[in-house]
Amino acid sequence: MSVTGVIAEFNPFHSGHEFLMNQARLVAQDDPIIVVMSGNYVQRGDIAISDKWTRTEAALTAGADLVVELPFHHAVQPADRFARGAIEILADLGVETLVFGAENARLNFESLGQKIGEIMQKSADFSDYTQTYAAQYNDTIASELGYEVNRPNTLLAIAYSVANVKLKTNLNMYPVRRLGVDHDQPLTKKQPVASASAIRKALNQQQGLESEFKNWIPKAELSAILAQPNFPDWEMLFPFLKYKIESTSATNLANIYQMTEGLENRMKQVIHQTDSFGEFLMALKSKRYTYARLRRLSLYCLLNVSSEQVMTYSQKKYARVLGYSKLGRQHLKRVKKQTELTIISRVNKKNANLDGDLALEVQVDRLYEQMSKQTSQNFGRRPIERK
Repeated sequence: MSVTGVIAEFNPFHSGHEFLMNQARLVAQDDPIIVVMSGNYVQRGDIAISDKWTRTEAALTAGADLVVELPFHHAVQPADRFARGAIEILADLGVETLVFGAENARLNFESLGQKIGEIMQKSADFSDYTQTYAAQYNDTIASELGYEVNRPNTLLAIAYSVANVKLKTNLNMYPVRRLGVDHDQPLTKKQPVASASAIRKALNQQQGLESEFKNWIPKAELSAILAQPNFPDWEMLFPFLKYKIESTSATNLANIYQMTEGLENRMKQVIHQTDSFGEFLMALKSKRYTYARLRRLSLYCLLNVSSEQVMTYSQKKYARVLGYSKLGRQHLKRVKKQTELTIISRVNKKNANLDGDLALEVQVDRLYEQMSKQTSQNFGRRPIERK
């Protein structure tokens, strides 16, 4: 048996993701496809436009045999840490081949991951404080390839390759050329494939009719999305972030994960001068910090996620099951006997208490439940089963 893995956010699941899953099925043949997917918050510090259960159902319909949640402390991270967390879980679940999208699928990602990993090991602490970590990381890639790589999927694919080398997981890397338009290109009716960011923007601005969105989003997922009373986003959450920063001392803010170099004082200073989340980010922005880094920091702050919590949960080894097919369930039974991971199918008092594996997930999902006016994202939920 050769198990195939996919790392995803599916925010939302769309026709480009369907193509990727079809390619994964060609690789897997009759063997299982395992998807590790971000929960209700995503890598760049945003709130998912549809909840993790809606996206799990879409993944199962598209052919996934097992969907597990990428824990918050891995999911809302820079690309290298996001990749490391996802690769480690997939490897522990018996995955042998990783299928992933990239704008340039002709690159030898296994070789590139080895070379970039070696360079990073020699200069693991990027110490140029006039640049962001991301800029220095991208410069390292450019120096190896001889040209600049600025496409997000390819950069993420390289991060997967580097993590695969560092973790010694020896996954086979199977790149698939990403279909469709650039991430910042607006929607047009004639596009067979649209970017997730363009779809989110159009949905948030209520640009387009259901008849148009159904060209890109599966019917069941689109119905669930459009049934939501609102789409949680940062402008909606900004008053709560403002209250949090204003009502918390700088000393306590300093305990928030990734609150470094006196950013707590800067946040308290500029929060009074801004009336929107966009203005707040612009006031905080510097050469040292990307917008994604500042969005993630804002999310940690809003959700009260401390450095100590992330350190503690990063040492826990578990896989939260969101859904499976019959084949996926059979694979889970086999892998339970071989893996060090704790396999969790249901949230209970033991795994959700302060010392439990899922305590942080329950904590951060409380806000999502309130903002989306949805039922519990954790308690009372069973894995979705694909018939």
